[in-house]
Amino acid sequence: MISTLNISAGDSLDSVISSNAAVKFGRYGGLFVPETLVQPLKELSDSYLRLMKDDGFRDELGLLLRNFAGRPTALYHAKNLSHKLGRKVYLKREDLVHGGAHKLNNTLGQALVAKKMGKTRLIAETGAGQHGVATAIVGANLGFQTQIYMGEVDIERQKMNVYRMRLMGAEVIPVRSGSRTLKDAINEAMRDWAASFDHTHYLLGTAAGAHPFPSMVRDFQSVIGRETRDQILEAEGRLPDSIVACVGGGSNAMGIFAPFLADEAVRLIHDGDTVATGGFVGIGFAGVDTGKKGRFVGLASAVMAAFGGNDRQRICSTRSGHDVRFYELAKMDRLDEFGVHVLGDGKILNAEFCRFYRDKTIVPGRARA
Repeated sequence: MISTLNISAGDSLDSVISSNAAVKFGRYGGLFVPETLVQPLKELSDSYLRLMKDDGFRDELGLLLRNFAGRPTALYHAKNLSHKLGRKVYLKREDLVHGGAHKLNNTLGQALVAKKMGKTRLIAETGAGQHGVATAIVGANLGFQTQIYMGEVDIERQKMNVYRMRLMGAEVIPVRSGSRTLKDAINEAMRDWAASFDHTHYLLGTAAGAHPFPSMVRDFQSVIGRETRDQILEAEGRLPDSIVACVGGGSNAMGIFAPFLADEAVRLIHDGDTVATGGFVGIGFAGVDTGKKGRFVGLASAVMAAFGGNDRQRICSTRSGHDVRFYELAKMDRLDEFGVHVLGDGKILNAEFCRFYRDKTIVPGRARA
């Protein structure tokens, strides 16, 4: 069976189980939520762990990934770019997944878990809109009532994706609190779930939130890395020297990184997002590289503080959905043995972005490249 799940749930990075039985990633992750959500999160965790060991569930998901999502996606040898760079470059074509991005890998997995749990409604947050579209797709396909929380700022920036969500029957709910972006949409979705968890599944799209969401998102997205591993071994007979992934919340990066974490010779590289803090423009992964530990949206992670440590100041991303940074990458960036590197030169990234236009006629979205 192509694209079935073949990794165990939980933390591949030497997990530490806290007193509340939540998986932690070093000093990050965990479970920091209102008491009303502790039991539904436990029920979700128990169901998820049970279903991951169920051959029938894995086969059903594998069939959806293959016949509905269109997996496996191609690993494309970019010959012109390789020639210019003097080294071989391969592109993992997640843009070929149904819906246009990697997000469907996770939404199919979580929606199928929700269906097995007897849920009838899906709620989700979205920033750039791709996760909202992927949630609307699975909601329509599997027969869920679907509502998407989205910040007003992102709704204005991502009108086409909003149109696509509504076209597939989802209701898009504007969020007008806070910075009116992704982190505020997550907060509103959490509030909804706290009052409706008996019949609702909160389909979190990024590698964030309270346990078990970070592990679920990583595991469902790791199909990207497993396919890449098999495809590069078939094409080259060896593993790659480096794997480069963009990082917003981390689902794309963790999806391709996870199956290579034990391979010391493979360098894992992610780009630093450009962010704005009032009049200051910096690199978002300051929150991961040099940030302080903080708790938000249900977990502990490295967070950015602006203007002398006042983390209540508005910190925003220049790209929709990239105003948050999460857990497992926060741990990886602090541990040299994982070989994870941050690429933070926006000029380099923008130059490479334009080079793809010219050389490959492939338009890479840095939010999903």
